[in-house]
Amino acid sequence: MSATLTRALEQLREDVRALHAYQVHSAAGLLKLDAMENPYRLPEALQQALGERLGRVAINRYPGERTADLAKALAAHAGMPADKALMLGNGSDELISLLSLAVAKPGATVMAPLPGFVMYELSARYLGLKFVGVPLTERFELDEPAMLAAIRQHQPALIYLAYPNNPTANLWDADVIERLVQAAPGLVVIDEAYQPFASRDAMGLMDRYDHVLVMRTMSKFGLAGVRIGYLMGHAELVHHVDKLRPPYNVSVLNAEAGLFALEHAHVYEQQAAELRAERDALLAALALLPGVQVFPSEGNMILIRVPDAAAVHAGLKARGVLIKNVAGMHPLLAGCVRLTVGTPPENHTLLTALRGVLAELPPSVAP
Repeated sequence: MSATLTRALEQLREDVRALHAYQVHSAAGLLKLDAMENPYRLPEALQQALGERLGRVAINRYPGERTADLAKALAAHAGMPADKALMLGNGSDELISLLSLAVAKPGATVMAPLPGFVMYELSARYLGLKFVGVPLTERFELDEPAMLAAIRQHQPALIYLAYPNNPTANLWDADVIERLVQAAPGLVVIDEAYQPFASRDAMGLMDRYDHVLVMRTMSKFGLAGVRIGYLMGHAELVHHVDKLRPPYNVSVLNAEAGLFALEHAHVYEQQAAELRAERDALLAALALLPGVQVFPSEGNMILIRVPDAAAVHAGLKARGVLIKNVAGMHPLLAGCVRLTVGTPPENHTLLTALRGVLAELPPSVAP
């Protein structure tokens, strides 16, 4: 290592150098069931229509009115109350970063249940904020007494509640969430990334409490590659967070693709309905496999506990199927892997491969 490189590295924060980056693994040549994507593409006629529409976009200009049009269209699509406001993000990840930045006062604390979406903690730590993770129960429900005690002790500036949760896929008790909201001294962000697949949402909670914000994304809607997230809540709160948003953070192409999708929302809603049906069928089939514990799901993913998570992950990958091994994320997830709900043929392939892997486990771990 050269002396100049050593000096350059010394200018970086030590905690940043010690952090582990969010890993995105290659899925080349594999059936990709690891990232909760919508497996359906647009019908060919709509693909052609979208391509022609994007070809007419003035990409020589900075984004302008079309991003504002997208914000209005998303507000209408979500049924946002008229007295609330909406801001756009380059995916939910950017919104999480901006929220952390907005509350980044000395000594501020960010809180979330664990296991949960890793970016809540990473974003807080990037900005030198204290992060407090409160473990869920063994059934992945909110531990209300522990959460209330942590709120009293740490007085968090920001609490994240994923609804449904990732990677556990369940919806928590709405009454418990409301009591946590009532106890919270700061912002409460309800992350509804998987709302298209859930049986209920938190829009009413946002309407009743001025410190509640609802965050959603178009990724699970079917536009993961377009990177559009949005945050809704009290107009003044959203206004101040929006000051931190980089100018032109959503490209004109992305905005146009988002508007096109909302104009054809019925197509995506039908896809979501099919995925919900496939999820239920997959849950039933997984429950019949020996040695597999299946947890309830309100998302487009399913969490299961298997005899050996690493062996199952590797065995499926060897058979051409990529899933997510989450066993090392938190002690409560010991032995767990997460499966994305795919198309009927994809789910059939997954089940066939999983049966084969389970049958080949050595006697020491086989069910």
